[in-house]
Amino acid sequence: MGGITDVEGVLVGHAHDAAALTGCTVIMVPDGAVVGVDVRGSAPGTRETDLMRPGNLVEKAQAVVLSGGSAYGLDASAGVMEYLEEKGYGFPTDFGRVPIVGSAVIFDLDIGDPRRRPDKLMGRAACEQASAAPSPEGNVGAGIGATVGKSMGPQYAMKGGLGTAGRKLAGPSGEVVVAALVVVNSLGDVVDPANGTVLAGAFDRQARQFVGPGAGRLPARQPEGMAGANTTIAVVATDAILNKEGANKVAAMAHDGIARAILPAHTMFDGDTVFCLATGRKGLWGNRAADVTSVGALAAEVLSEAITRAVRAAEDAGGYLSMAGAKLA
Repeated sequence: MGGITDVEGVLVGHAHDAAALTGCTVIMVPDGAVVGVDVRGSAPGTRETDLMRPGNLVEKAQAVVLSGGSAYGLDASAGVMEYLEEKGYGFPTDFGRVPIVGSAVIFDLDIGDPRRRPDKLMGRAACEQASAAPSPEGNVGAGIGATVGKSMGPQYAMKGGLGTAGRKLAGPSGEVVVAALVVVNSLGDVVDPANGTVLAGAFDRQARQFVGPGAGRLPARQPEGMAGANTTIAVVATDAILNKEGANKVAAMAHDGIARAILPAHTMFDGDTVFCLATGRKGLWGNRAADVTSVGALAAEVLSEAITRAVRAAEDAGGYLSMAGAKLA
């Protein structure tokens, strides 16, 4: 099963406001990791993604922040930058180090208190809690306010959450870890990729049945007030050797995991974004870069597994039933 902290050098910390039902999660690699990103959803809220694309100067990032609060939640990254600067980590310049911190946000203003959002202090608090211990899942960090299955309207939505998974990939000179951490706040339904069973999504409480895309019912139009109110955001991490182009390709391939586990994915109303962090601590073929196709294919698998784990671990909150609360587990 595993999780993203199985990748040596990766630390994870969470902070959230349980009353306001919003929070943030930091995936931190203080020594830096080669970074890539791929944005597929058409309603993203992101930070530093241009820097992460091939052809741009900086190759490594020290952290990625996943946050609630919609665009307001990007403020949490400032607290992470401050923390890393104090510790002496970041891109070296003649005037000090500048920590490279990417970020993506989910819209969770429709649950809890919309006036309270992740900020600089919450981002710093997440850093202070960061460790290599296995990450909790479900209603934690940026997952505390996540919901899923909003394609038929908010009255049918269920509770989403945060999940993580990881596996090992073997090569002639050893093995590497490929892992993912995801916050699931999707317009679509979450399904089991193995058999298509709906795990969480548009759910009719009275009829006790799913009524959304996972059950074969597509809405004729986007429900009023739900535009841009969805997003699945994730970080894939590996200790394999990858260059920046490779990290970007792995991020792109990992999106297949979203498409397998969420129906529909990458919509006009989701901001689906995947980051890739490659620490380069291990090689499958000595000191050579890993095979991007192999790492990317496994990244898609662990991301889809992390998505299903997120909804399985979720708990009822803010009037939204979880998979367990609806007795679907």
